[in-house]
Amino acid sequence: MANFFDDNKALRFQLDNPLMDEIIKLKERNFSDYGHIDYAPKDVEDAKDSYNRVLSLIGEISADVLDVNAESVDAQGVRIENNAIIYADGTKENHKALTDAGVYGLSLPRKYAGLNFSYVPYVMAAEIVSRGDCGFANIWGLQDCAETIYEFGDEEQKSTYLPLVNQGYTFSMDLTEPDAGSDLQSVRLKATFDEKQNCWLLNGVKRFITNGDADIKLVLARSEEGTTDGRGLSYFIHDRKDGGVTIRRTENKLGIHGSPTGELVFTDAKAYLVGERKLGLIKYTMSLMNGARLGVGAQSVGLSEAAYRQALQYAKEREQFGKPIIQFFQVKEMLAKMRAKTDATRALLYETARCVDMYKILEDISKERKLEAEERQTLKTYSRLADILTPMLKLFSSEYANQNTYDCIQVYGGSGFMKDYPCERYYRDARILTIYEGTSQLQVVAAIRGVIQGGYLNRIKEYENIAVDSKFAEMRATLLKLREDFEACVQKIDSFGSTSEAFEFNSRRLVEIAGYLIMAHLLIIDANRDDMFFASADIMTKEANEKIAERKAFIDNFKEEDLQAYKTLSE
Repeated sequence: MANFFDDNKALRFQLDNPLMDEIIKLKERNFSDYGHIDYAPKDVEDAKDSYNRVLSLIGEISADVLDVNAESVDAQGVRIENNAIIYADGTKENHKALTDAGVYGLSLPRKYAGLNFSYVPYVMAAEIVSRGDCGFANIWGLQDCAETIYEFGDEEQKSTYLPLVNQGYTFSMDLTEPDAGSDLQSVRLKATFDEKQNCWLLNGVKRFITNGDADIKLVLARSEEGTTDGRGLSYFIHDRKDGGVTIRRTENKLGIHGSPTGELVFTDAKAYLVGERKLGLIKYTMSLMNGARLGVGAQSVGLSEAAYRQALQYAKEREQFGKPIIQFFQVKEMLAKMRAKTDATRALLYETARCVDMYKILEDISKERKLEAEERQTLKTYSRLADILTPMLKLFSSEYANQNTYDCIQVYGGSGFMKDYPCERYYRDARILTIYEGTSQLQVVAAIRGVIQGGYLNRIKEYENIAVDSKFAEMRATLLKLREDFEACVQKIDSFGSTSEAFEFNSRRLVEIAGYLIMAHLLIIDANRDDMFFASADIMTKEANEKIAERKAFIDNFKEEDLQAYKTLSE
């Protein structure tokens, strides 16, 4: 039987990262549940054993169920029947298999029927599921909504809704509207408190809602009369069994056909406030979106892994001119870069997930007791790192997934353009990854703060100070020179002013330079622990050298008057 966890040594490698021991101890509160709950671990190794066993189970289901069903799900899609979205038959089978296995709600506390896993194995599960079926990963990943309820809901809401996750209840985050896509401050769906029913009533339209008829919805709505910006928005829980939501349509999409995307009409739909009024966008949605962007990172890496493996297998089997095409260096280079890009974004994915784990666990502990001064500083450090690494992850992983699925088709040649093979589906599924949960352009807007405030530069210098074997000396020397180039580029563009058009125009180049440096350093650090990453570290260092030189050349020659040509052709 195939297994998408057991066949990938890189995943077990990430679970053994040195920081994981500290993460597990904090998550388990020094194993205080042991002896009280039968499946609670007694120590770090016991917890890791649980992680490995559960991920192996998910890996088996992903390979033997999700991957097997993916083609039929893509062909069948979804339909509306009696105001309900009906999943494809394969999607129903996928969901049942994972529900029966008891693996929904991995990171929720045990008191809410969760497994109390840290965020790293939860993100890893999302990667594994995505390798099986990128579209189904959205149904799996929207259990992130439960994390938001856990973080910001009251105890009654937690006790009511969180145990439903493990039972297979589905979730959605209902944010966007016909006139409010990326600009969520423009949300109009109205929330009015009804004193007789002691609840809020929602009225309006939501569009492009993934898993639109989910059992439990988190809805962003305007609760403050007369407001027009984000300060008038609050967050609400809506239970589908209470009625009041009509599914107007499902979208006919390019890819991820098994993931239903709906347009919804709310008519006096009962809802209950999450947390405090006016913080719906400013605090709660931003937290949920950061989790969703990490999820898209996992989705992207999983799809890249699937594309690479398909291309590699085909290249070994397909013969042209009397030999397998993998023997041609033009094909070897494509495959090597696909592997390196996948390894690089996976390294960035779990670096980000570890940062999220550290600060979220400490935030949770702060609700139980006062943090020590050192703990408070640790929380701040990892929170800041998560803030700058998350948009970088979303940017690079989604762009690389598009490149890798493109190259997968290229390796297949004309056959890859046909529906006989999964690579054309991978390519269609990948296209949404640079768009939803914030486009690549919006990720740059979020990430540029890491350039302006020096967060990326400081982290790069920290990586430089991590001791590695002498065999990495040449790579490290290359990256040191590139870091100096990065500083020179920032200084040049900063001279125009951080609020200038020139800075905005070049912001993506600056973020990308930082990203190439960070991914190359992470791969060197990983390769220092395991030689299986040596080739990827070498290739990514060369890639960084080439790409940064290109961007530096542009910035070196940039003048403010150069913007006029771009303005002329975009008017």
